[in-house]
Amino acid sequence: MPIITRLDRVLADRKMQLSELSEQVGVSIANLSNLKTGKVRAIRFSTLEKICEVLECQPGDILEYQTEKENPE
Repeated sequence: MPIITRLDRVLADRKMQLSELSEQVGVSIANLSNLKTGKVRAIRFSTLEKICEVLECQPGDILEYQTEKENPE
């Protein structure tokens, strides 16, 4: 899939655990884990907004577009 997630990188930069983000955003750890590993096909804008608010980042810090040439699978 050409959209990849960088949630793990942003969490590491903020020195935050997934469990802490889950608590502050109000989304289960399982759902955030799926987002972190790229196993989701969609994300609600409201969820993305909450994540960005807590992590003090932009959506582009979490989501990245890569062409098939950049990310051959």
